[in-house]
Parts: sequence; C-alpha cells; structure tokens
Amino acid sequence: MSVLSVRRGATGVGAVVVLVATGSWAMGATNAADVDPRLWGEVRPVIEDRLAADSRGSGYGETELDLGARWFCRAEALELQERGEAVRAGVNTLCMEYGVRDDSLVECSGARYPQVVRLERDEAAAGGYRVVSREEPPDGAGYTQWIEANFSVFGEFAAEDPMSSDALESAARVHFGLPEDAPVQEC
Repeated sequence: MSVLSVRRGATGVGAVVVLVATGSWAMGATNAADVDPRLWGEVRPVIEDRLAADSRGSGYGETELDLGARWFCRAEALELQERGEAVRAGVNTLCMEYGVRDDSLVECSGARYPQVVRLERDEAAAGGYRVVSREEPPDGAGYTQWIEANFSVFGEFAAEDPMSSDALESAARVHFGLPEDAPVQEC
C-alpha cells in the first residue's frame, strides 16, 4: 500500500467525520452532553409523569390487586431542542411496574425504548409544560429506519445504551415503605 493511498483514505475518513458533524449541527440537534440542564430539569418530570400515566392499565401486576402495583418511569435526554414555546425531546425511556408481596418489591412488567416527545409551554399545566405528542419506534421491521429518521447520528448510538432500573427500584421501595435493601422478586 502506498503512502499516497493511505493519505487519501485518511482524507476520506476525515471528510466523512466533518460531514456528519456539520449535518448534525445544521439539523439543530444537540447530543446528551449538550443538553441544557435547566430545560431538561423542567421537562423531565413532565415527560416521566406522562410515561407513567400512559403505562397504567398495561401491566400484569395491575391485574393482581393484592400487589398494589404501580408504574415508575424515567427518561434520559438524548437530544433536546427548544424553539419558542415548543420543545422536542429525544429520550431513552425505561418504565417498570412494581408491587409488594411479603415485604419484597415485586417486578411485574417493564419496557425500554427511545422516543420523541414534543412539549409546549403551558403555565396552567403542572411543571409549566404539557406533552402534545409522543412517538416511539415500531417493534421489529422499521425500528432501525425510525431511529435513523428521528435522531441525529449521536442520538442513534445513544438510543442503544442500556438503562439501569436501580433508581426506579429505589423510588418504588420508598413509595411502598420498604427498606432500602428489600429484595426484588418476579411477579
């Protein structure tokens, strides 16, 4: 391999990196490292409350009344854009359904997937924002295409990151009045 072909290859790779970065900047996307902490602090609770509300009625634990099951959700910002009164949040979400049996936390249902949540400022709404739409990828065929169409390159990669349920387990233990070290069992 000649020195000239190595230089051309390096130049080609460099050009691709510049094009990807420029395209992401031009689209106005911000990655998780660039998310405005003030704005995320305002919209995150609204998003998480909506996720929990929309999950109600979809879990196995809710059919077992003695468990007192409830949904707990968290969102992680992948991308966040504010334009006037509107906010577009590309997020990873994790929702888990927990109940209680014999002083143990019981995990009944759960789901993790990326979403695009659109919000509008609304002073009358709790938190000062209201969710106007939520979009999620289809199961199976079309998943990858949906991710590519709705996230920047940075968001696409971050959408595949795992999410820990530790914070949700802790919140559920507090909600149900269980000790911090209460075991977690399956439903």
